Amino acid sequence: MANVLLGCHPHRHSGRLGLANSGPQALGQAPEGQRGSRWSPGHRAEHTSQPWRTSSRTEEGKAMGPAPKQAWPPWPPLLFLLLLSGGSCGGCPAVCDCASQPRAVLCPLRRLEAVPGGLPADTELLDLSGNRLWGLQRGMLSRLGLLQELDLSYNQLSTLEPGAFYGLQSLLTLRLQGNRLRIMGPGVFSGLSALTLLDLRLNHIVLFLDGAFGELGSLRQLEVGDNHLVFVAPGALAGLAQLSTLTLERCNLSTVPGLALARLPALVALRLRELDIGRLPAGALRGLGQLKELEIHSWPSLGALEPGSLAGLNLSNLAITRCNLSAVPCQALRHLSFLRVLDLSQNPISAIPARSLSPLVRLQELRLAGACLTSIAAHAFHGLTAFHLLDVADNALQTLEETAFPSPDQLVTLRLSGNPLTCDCRLLWLLRLRRRLDFGAAPPACASPRHMQGKSLREFSDILPPGHFTCQPALIRKSGPRWVIAEEGGQAVFSCSGDGDPAPTVSWRRPQGPWLGRAGRVRVLEDGTLEIRSVQLQDRGAYVCVVSNVAGNDSLRTWLEVLQVEPPNGTLSDPNITTPGIPGPFFLDSRGVAMVLAVGFLPFLTSVTLCFGLIALWSKGKGRVKHHMTFDFVAPRPSGDKNSGGNRVTAKLF
Repeated sequence: MANVLLGCHPHRHSGRLGLANSGPQALGQAPEGQRGSRWSPGHRAEHTSQPWRTSSRTEEGKAMGPAPKQAWPPWPPLLFLLLLSGGSCGGCPAVCDCASQPRAVLCPLRRLEAVPGGLPADTELLDLSGNRLWGLQRGMLSRLGLLQELDLSYNQLSTLEPGAFYGLQSLLTLRLQGNRLRIMGPGVFSGLSALTLLDLRLNHIVLFLDGAFGELGSLRQLEVGDNHLVFVAPGALAGLAQLSTLTLERCNLSTVPGLALARLPALVALRLRELDIGRLPAGALRGLGQLKELEIHSWPSLGALEPGSLAGLNLSNLAITRCNLSAVPCQALRHLSFLRVLDLSQNPISAIPARSLSPLVRLQELRLAGACLTSIAAHAFHGLTAFHLLDVADNALQTLEETAFPSPDQLVTLRLSGNPLTCDCRLLWLLRLRRRLDFGAAPPACASPRHMQGKSLREFSDILPPGHFTCQPALIRKSGPRWVIAEEGGQAVFSCSGDGDPAPTVSWRRPQGPWLGRAGRVRVLEDGTLEIRSVQLQDRGAYVCVVSNVAGNDSLRTWLEVLQVEPPNGTLSDPNITTPGIPGPFFLDSRGVAMVLAVGFLPFLTSVTLCFGLIALWSKGKGRVKHHMTFDFVAPRPSGDKNSGGNRVTAKLF
């Protein structure tokens, strides 16, 4: 009976039951790293000597006389039960731990060079991480039909034979990170019809060939990071009909594998991290109609997004972080009407223009932390009715005006720490909402004026002392000539500047006309100077300079006079024909007005009357004045067509 119980020991099953260890354990040798354990050749020799001792006792009994009739030994029925149950007592390799978790075999960091034998058939978790496995042959694990999680990470696997995982029809998770795999070809993952997670990070994979994942129809998450990947074949991802999450990071891809990604109809989240890609071409991600989350992180060569680079997508979360964007990519984003979260942190973006995000009508959160923001324009977030979170921490903002938000009272979270804020009247609205807003771990603090420096907004009371959060209205201090004369085709320049606290902005406009912009023939320079190049007659008139800040504004009107250039010799001009915008012959221009003022109105009127009278008398004596024009005709030239019925005549008029 003792022999039967020992035969059911986890380390001592008969090979005929299919539960014995293979390899060196079957020969009574301890595997590497297991010397001194319970398994030793002495145990094996002791059990093999037991049948000899039994037969010697039988011979001694015969010599002594007739022995009583013996009953059946107790072990055959138990062996029969073991065979019936299929070895349900279960085996466990000596180098592994089978007691920590139910139906789990844990063999990490055991210096194993091959898969240990004697694994229980009902194993659901097998951990072989941190060993020295160098290869996996076909059918090596085929007995483990109930296995759900297999961890082969951080071994020395360089090759996986096609069908290496054949028979693992229940496997859900396969971890192969930290090995030496180089090429993923077809057939490697055959038989894994239920697999949902595959981790291939930290390998040496260079190529994904066509059909590499063709039999993983249930796969939902694929991790491919920290590899030498340079090429993904167009059909490499074909067959991944259920894949929802894909991560490509820290590899040698120089372009986005758009043709391969188009084979993923159910992809929901795509993460492209730490890649040396400088351009996302138009339509590169077309075909991913179900994609909701896109992360582009740490592309130092990416300086801008082309207008059609996100065409075909309907994202709800977009993160383009730690790249080299110098401006908000408004044109590339304008069709993402369902976008709710936009993260542009750690890009050298200096400003958010007015209404630049208005097409994103459902945008709720904007993160632009750690950038180079110096200004957020008025009406920057107008049109965003659901907007409630803004993270602009660690930038160079001196202020954030209330007019930037469509409804400041709807704002819930505002990250504003790490900015050199000027605490003047522009931040009174923020002071009013300071107890309701979520500022995060660090509330914003004043960087100026000096008497408020370093003081947090939460430290101020409801009753402010004098000189706190005040502004001075803008006033014009310097200006150029108020009357500028320029010749047609020349250049005119108007200068204007003002003082105030905060520093005012300078803008120009025509009376009853629109504001003048920063580009074009008539433009406003960065220092507030108005420049008119290639002056035309219609530029004549008044121009208004306006200096303004949040506390008030001031204006000044100037005048531009344009001198018409005389026409060149040989060109006739009819005095009765007037050009729009050019004064007629009987209208006084500025020089005429100046002459009238100098001579006097009455002498001037008398002179004009006398001149008209003399002209009338002369016309009456000579008759009506006739205007003559001279025509010069060139000799007639035959048309060359005899049947035309006559000759064509060509004339030139001078």
